[in-house]
Amino acid sequence: MMYGYGYDGAAWGVGGWIIMVIVMLLFWGAVVAVVIAAFRHRPSSEISSRPAAPSHESAERILNERFARGEIDETEYRARRTTLRNSE
Repeated sequence: MMYGYGYDGAAWGVGGWIIMVIVMLLFWGAVVAVVIAAFRHRPSSEISSRPAAPSHESAERILNERFARGEIDETEYRARRTTLRNSE
């Protein structure tokens, strides 16, 4: 006689099975949550492949567009273009 320590499930009964199912669901839920969190917080290749600063050509293109739209006058345009070209 094993006094409830046998393999027939008599020691835990239905309550033991319910607890076992709940614990198993919590375990697998935690595993899924960790995997999702790991993929959300990893750096994407798009972020690391972007250039750190805009190039000289794009700055001069923006300056040309602002002058063409009339946002700046010719004096300011020439001064800023000279500054851009001297900063190389």
